[in-house]
Amino acid sequence: MIHSVEMMARKSQRNGAAGKREAILRAATRVFARNGYFNSKVADIAAAAGVADGTVYLYFKSKEEILHSIFDQNMAEAIGAARKLTEKLSDPREKLRRIAALHLERLGADRDLAVVFQVELRGSTKFMQEFSAAGFAEYLSLLRATFEKGQRRGVFRKELNAKAVSKILFGALDEMATNWIISKRNYKLEPMAEVVMEVFLNGVSAR
Repeated sequence: MIHSVEMMARKSQRNGAAGKREAILRAATRVFARNGYFNSKVADIAAAAGVADGTVYLYFKSKEEILHSIFDQNMAEAIGAARKLTEKLSDPREKLRRIAALHLERLGADRDLAVVFQVELRGSTKFMQEFSAAGFAEYLSLLRATFEKGQRRGVFRKELNAKAVSKILFGALDEMATNWIISKRNYKLEPMAEVVMEVFLNGVSAR
């Protein structure tokens, strides 16, 4: 009985710590999006999260680590969701359509997160190099593997460089998200995925 109580207490502590860490990341996302990463302070994040400055440092060594964590966590969630969404699909074209829609759906559902991903993470070459070597590489690998599967099945042209194609698709989705952020028009982001995929899969030449 004592052992069970101790295990429950430890589990509760872990859940509480995870919840506090998540609250800090959510608060940091809002602060970075609205103030800009370089203009933001750890104290601003602590205030937005409703915790003391020292509490932030219990979970993160620096403001830079917080930014890294926002990226790492969201990329891991996006990749996991994309794999789960497409695992039972056999058509590579439909897989790419679903991944593209999910890409813009996630960003369109959280404008602060979209601003951090599309603007703040690109504030320096150092950040871009670090992030490109991590989550972006895995995400591009998912796109590339899907395209290569289509090439093997004769769905996509075999002479195309799959690595370049994956970057082209990501770049198109990325540009749609950036335009959505800076646009003064009020429109939904997710439907733009279909526009991108129509051009990507069918081209622009009249038949």
